[in-house]
Amino acid sequence: MNIISTTSARQQRRLVALAAVAAVAALASMAAQAGDCPADKVVADGKGQPMSNEPAKGVTDTVVRAIDLAKEPVALGGRALRARRLDIAPGGVVPWHSHGDRPAQILIASGEITEYASTCLVPIVHKAGDITAEKSPTAHWWKNHGSAPVVIYSFDLFRVDDKKNDKMM
Repeated sequence: MNIISTTSARQQRRLVALAAVAAVAALASMAAQAGDCPADKVVADGKGQPMSNEPAKGVTDTVVRAIDLAKEPVALGGRALRARRLDIAPGGVVPWHSHGDRPAQILIASGEITEYASTCLVPIVHKAGDITAEKSPTAHWWKNHGSAPVVIYSFDLFRVDDKKNDKMM
């Protein structure tokens, strides 16, 4: 093997490695933005998507696990860290609700669903693999406009004395 071909092979490997790193970085930055309100569409609470009076429809909400945080070292009395699975049928609706006092992380496990948030001028489409934060002052509702069911996992800091919201979002 001559020096020119060895140098050329090294350069090619470096270029391939750099391209791979760039591709991973690009995908990571896209994933970080997936399912978020576009930055230029974020508005003050109440200036975004309008409230909906549509009731819950086609949604099964199952509490999978809960941890009483008063009994953990964090000693957060009156709160539970709760994990739920929501199955949303085609045409299903998760009704209008607030996260003013109940932050959550949502994982879209399968399907595609649209969120209508009080803090975003446009509907937000969430796809399988997206994770989105639900925090104060956001209020919102969700609808499955597709023909396939959607599965969402919700992890929230639930008030254990809140009987009104013991299940639905």
